[in-house]
Amino acid sequence: MERLYVNGGKPLKGTIEVGGMKNAALPILFATILIGDKCIIENLPEIKDIDNALNIIKAMGAKLRKLRKGAWEIDTRDVIPCSAPDELAGKMRASYYVLGAELARFGKAYTACPGGCDFGKRPVDQHIKGFEALGATVTQDVSGIHCNAEGGLTGNQIYMDVASVGATINVMLAAATAEGQTVIDNAAREPHIVDVANFLNSCGADIRGAGTEVIKINGKKDLHGETYAIIPDMIEAGTYMAAAAATGGDLTVTNVIPKHLETITAKLQEMGCDVTSDGDSVRVVGNLPLKKARIKTLPYPGFPTDMHPQFSVLLAIAEGESRMTESVMENRFKYVEELRRMGAEIEVDEKTAIIKGVPELHAATVRATDLRAGAAMVIAALATNGGTWIDDVYHIERGYEDMCGKLVACGADIRKIKVEI
Repeated sequence: MERLYVNGGKPLKGTIEVGGMKNAALPILFATILIGDKCIIENLPEIKDIDNALNIIKAMGAKLRKLRKGAWEIDTRDVIPCSAPDELAGKMRASYYVLGAELARFGKAYTACPGGCDFGKRPVDQHIKGFEALGATVTQDVSGIHCNAEGGLTGNQIYMDVASVGATINVMLAAATAEGQTVIDNAAREPHIVDVANFLNSCGADIRGAGTEVIKINGKKDLHGETYAIIPDMIEAGTYMAAAAATGGDLTVTNVIPKHLETITAKLQEMGCDVTSDGDSVRVVGNLPLKKARIKTLPYPGFPTDMHPQFSVLLAIAEGESRMTESVMENRFKYVEELRRMGAEIEVDEKTAIIKGVPELHAATVRATDLRAGAAMVIAALATNGGTWIDDVYHIERGYEDMCGKLVACGADIRKIKVEI
């Protein structure tokens, strides 16, 4: 078993470079199945979710070649449809992007029920609704999700009942080669949706309006391989920005798109931090004690749900009473009990956490209950005097490349330790 040990109380100072966005890289990797050609994907983060996605594609018959750090050549010409291994697909939620890619290319698709972080009910009904509107027959049973469109897919008008990121991307994949035009109304607008559309367009697709509420896709049959670089990860950037604020540090985060960080920046400034951006970098100077705030997560361009746990740590050490309201994901509050072990005063009332700031947290043994909650535990430990142990670190490694190495380079005392059970 691996654990993290953090000897906190040291302000972060220096520079951290952000890697490629996990939530863009995963659908783009699965989108290479649709392309059916050689693609070179660059700026891939070296994290466990990416490893798992590459292993799924390889098991389906793709030929993979690592060119250098973060860059892979992926040849999907010989991919066998409906062959994604259940044991691999079941480890990650993003495996459902196999469905849109396979439907578009082969007229049939299958994947085991997707896994990933447990945030309560995360249905795939909008994915199914979109596939069926394009002419597919979809069945779901205990083994997984089966789709069939032997007669081909036909463009249609599709209204998303909720602005689902996953469904928007999956329908975009399926419609890329469908006959005629598809219009997705009430589409999600996150930056990774734009990145997927840009990748597909570079391969010959015709997708317009990504990043707005209405996306129009004119089906194109002949797609081709291309070289493409993934955009920077706004959540990784935001996590390190929060860590700088929590430790009273002075940290510059590079390889970012500042516009993607606007809501994070605004809240840090509201809480008393100095935040400045310059081209592709952002500098955060944490001024302790932090000021209280009210935060509500919303779909992009609102405050991201994936930054909720990290900012709850900031609110836990801010002066006065703050509130964190979650409106995107169910079951986001598993981290609360872990922060309470460190002395945080948090009460959850339905979808809102009422957080009374304390002068300081104390060291404890805690666990990463999911990916972003794990990042929150690291931030809390960095801001705490004394040694904190963090268990279940595999969650963190699903989405953060070399977190320990990046933090150590900025003055943190954090290490991963193997222990025998």
